[in-house]
Amino acid sequence: MYTALRSSKLLYRSSSSHLLSAKFLMQIPFTRKMSVDARSIASQLNSSGLLRTQGLIGGKWRDAYDGKTIKVYNPASGESIADVACMGGRETNDAISSAVEAFKSWSKITAAERSKYLRKWYDLLMAHQEKLAQLITLEQGKPLKESMGEISYGAAFIEFASEEAKRIYGDIIPAPASDRRLFVLKQPVGVVGAISPWNFPLAMITRKVGPALACGCTVVIKPSELTPLTALAAAELSIQAGIPAGVVNVVMGNAPDIGDALLASQQVRKITFTGSTAVGKKLMAGSAETVKKVSLELGGNAPCIVFDDADLDVAVKGTLAAKFRNSGQTCVCANRILVQEGIYDKFANALLDAVQSMKVGDGFSEGVVQGPLINEAAVKKVDSLIHDATSKGAKIILGGKRHSLGSTFYEPTIISDVNNEMRISREEAFGPVAPLLRFKTEEDAIKIANDTNAGLGSYVFTNSIQRSWRVAEALEYGLVGINEGVISTEVAPFGGVKQSGLGREGSKYGMDEYLEVRIFFNS
Repeated sequence: MYTALRSSKLLYRSSSSHLLSAKFLMQIPFTRKMSVDARSIASQLNSSGLLRTQGLIGGKWRDAYDGKTIKVYNPASGESIADVACMGGRETNDAISSAVEAFKSWSKITAAERSKYLRKWYDLLMAHQEKLAQLITLEQGKPLKESMGEISYGAAFIEFASEEAKRIYGDIIPAPASDRRLFVLKQPVGVVGAISPWNFPLAMITRKVGPALACGCTVVIKPSELTPLTALAAAELSIQAGIPAGVVNVVMGNAPDIGDALLASQQVRKITFTGSTAVGKKLMAGSAETVKKVSLELGGNAPCIVFDDADLDVAVKGTLAAKFRNSGQTCVCANRILVQEGIYDKFANALLDAVQSMKVGDGFSEGVVQGPLINEAAVKKVDSLIHDATSKGAKIILGGKRHSLGSTFYEPTIISDVNNEMRISREEAFGPVAPLLRFKTEEDAIKIANDTNAGLGSYVFTNSIQRSWRVAEALEYGLVGINEGVISTEVAPFGGVKQSGLGREGSKYGMDEYLEVRIFFNS
């Protein structure tokens, strides 16, 4: 079960682990072995029509107006996969105009019609799951099983939105006078600028675009320039689903120019963004000029608290899922692992045994559970954080350096004797590094966990029901996993508190982010 508490704090109980793990930890069988030749895979994707390199504006695939392109690389090999259009402000303004025009009709069709379009899009995403997963692994690097899981997870937001489209209810309020009536109507906010990151190239788009379209909005998507191919493939499938021209637009390339165009336009009524806190603050400030609605899912600094009374096997399994999924490159990754002193040594040894068995390699290779980091800058950041920690007394008990495979592969790493003043405890590592911090009391754990400006994901491992609720309510985080390492699903609200963002994605609460509430007085 999962329960929503005040401030939209979300808690996941361990009884949900089978559902969520099956869906998101990618325990999916394959019917055939796939080629590890990236070029061959790219060729197959191109033949299928899913390898798109142009932007989508008003239902038409277009090059950048100045002919410029940018390269998309395979992080596992450093090889170029494709050259995609490098768009900027002019293309973005045209995409906005197309979205504005399409909004006039899309917002007026019935919810049932929008639901059918979205359901068809979901069906096509799932029908092409294997090819889309290959594309994610090719441009982002995560293991193929994880990519398969991301397609299921990402498509689920479209499916949920297709169902929820028909449940956008208004209200009737008792009027203060007997000859008056008060009606509440929810209407789409308008054109939405959706800016997504590279770590989940499909899911971070669908959980924005799905509810936006369901509510009657149109969108201009700006995917990461590091991983635009998955977004373009998804957009191609939206066309095949029959979604009208201009409802879904995609521009990529010059991020500052695209962002400035979205912010400056008075016709863009909402910005939704997943990414760093620093960029989120700039978008929030830029949106103030035209007073746009804003949804921000920003950086995290997730604590993973392991109490003495925790089931050791459950805690290790949950920590592995929370820390090492996607090579540690998720916003809810366990960034600090707080372990009570009575179980510290046992937990450290058990975690060491589990992490040592993790196979690192190209995401297309059999048995690989950790792929490369996204680029060289990510490797340098992880190196810098580890160097800072060891210079201040932390000890590397596993890994701690670039993997012998080269490129941007990094050894799964465990560091002991970490304290909350080290940079690795203050900054989002976004890499496969598990820092272990020792604590004495429950009060100490809560104090350490809350000592950050971030407030997105958190994890608690304990066999005490009383403690689980006590600690969960004391933690200043939007999501709390209790004996659970996977805390995201389309049916529950996802989002943070403090400087981890504004608004929620997923669930019925995520639908409200794309709606305006209007009041009608009637005599």
